[in-house]
Amino acid sequence: MRVTSGGHTFTGAARRAQIVAATIDTIAELGYNQASFARIAARAGLSSTRLISYHFAGKDELMAAVLAEVLGELSRHMTEQVGAAPDARGRLRAYITGLVGFVAGHRARMKAVMEIFLHPRGERAFYGPEQDGDTLRHLEAILRDGQERGEFRPFDTFVMAAAIQRSIDGLPFLLQTRPELDLEVYARELATAFDLAARAPAGLTPSPP
Repeated sequence: MRVTSGGHTFTGAARRAQIVAATIDTIAELGYNQASFARIAARAGLSSTRLISYHFAGKDELMAAVLAEVLGELSRHMTEQVGAAPDARGRLRAYITGLVGFVAGHRARMKAVMEIFLHPRGERAFYGPEQDGDTLRHLEAILRDGQERGEFRPFDTFVMAAAIQRSIDGLPFLLQTRPELDLEVYARELATAFDLAARAPAGLTPSPP
């Protein structure tokens, strides 16, 4: 007997998760263009690609499910990391070390995400200006809060946020050329560099609102 919850069977959800996991591993190993349903089915141990088509209408829907899985996990991780910091400087450091740490612990997943981002299908792009803007606005909010509290010096928050984010966005590519890169050291140095770049000089008080 299959137990259902909210219109979905638990066995169906387990099968979808199995297919998504196999898709991630296939893309990470072979690249987006080589991640055919046949290869994904073989990696997942499925007898036929029809079992993939039963759960996903096409490759676009499967790729969207991969992104939802990985980015949802990343969002929960970052919310936990950043939310635990006591002040803006701590939140900035937690953002940088938390994001780099997630990449370090989920290399295959992040490589698959970057492959999907780089291969839009037709008119559809999985990651574009809207998503990028949302990411930068979240980081800008941390920086503005630090300025208002007097923890950070005056600077253009968009420029600083873009510099921080771009220094992390390229990590999956960097790891292809330097797989031995110590990401713990990378995160620590990056967090220190941007803390020094953003922090207010001693004795500087915030401007009145």
